[in-house]
Amino acid sequence: MNQIVSCNDIKLIEQGSTTTVTVAYGGGKVVTITHAASAASSEEMRDAIQDGVVRVLGRQWTYVTESMDSLPQAVSGIAIA
Repeated sequence: MNQIVSCNDIKLIEQGSTTTVTVAYGGGKVVTITHAASAASSEEMRDAIQDGVVRVLGRQWTYVTESMDSLPQAVSGIAIA
């Protein structure tokens, strides 16, 4: 699955459950990333996504994407609400 998720105006990245990470934006939109189950109380997926966002935001504006091929869990879906 290839999907571009915006790193602009992120207010919070949170491990919503053992199978979801949510990305909340200033405008009220929320991206929910569904993934294979992590151990209870593990935030490894949230940490990996957050680290990717930090890498992208630290780059020159012409390098706008980050390949997240080595996430700790497989992603099965991305939804925007």
